Order: sequence, then structure tokens, then C-alpha cells
Amino acid sequence: RGWKVGNVDCTVCLERPKVNPHIDAMKKVLAPLMNISEEDVSIKATTNEKLGYVGREEGVNASAVALIMKD
Repeated sequence: RGWKVGNVDCTVCLERPKVNPHIDAMKKVLAPLMNISEEDVSIKATTNEKLGYVGREEGVNASAVALIMKD
């Protein structure tokens, strides 16, 4: 409808498994789905320092923010 994705910033919070070794592969999958370059996809991974349900490895948190622009 005349809009396109400009870039995306994603954060994944979990204790295990380690995500950092997989970030490049994740970008390769996600970028074409959104019709943007891999350089326009930012993925960061963090832990919750053993706090809360994430720290107890009972769940994960993920957030993403996308810039959308009129085509």
C-alpha cells in the first residue's frame, strides 16, 4: 500500500543458547523477507543476568522496532 521497511532493530533476551554465533545467518534470512539489505537489519542478543523468568530459563523476551517509509 505504498509503504516499505527502512530498517529494523531487534533485541533478543535469553540465557541460553548463545545467539551471537547465529546473528549473521538470522540477518540473511530476515533481510530478503522485508526487502531490505542485511546492513539494515540489526540484531542484538543479551541475557537477563539470571533475573526473573528469563534468568530462570523459563522464557525469553524479544523486541523489534522497524522504520517504515512511504514508498
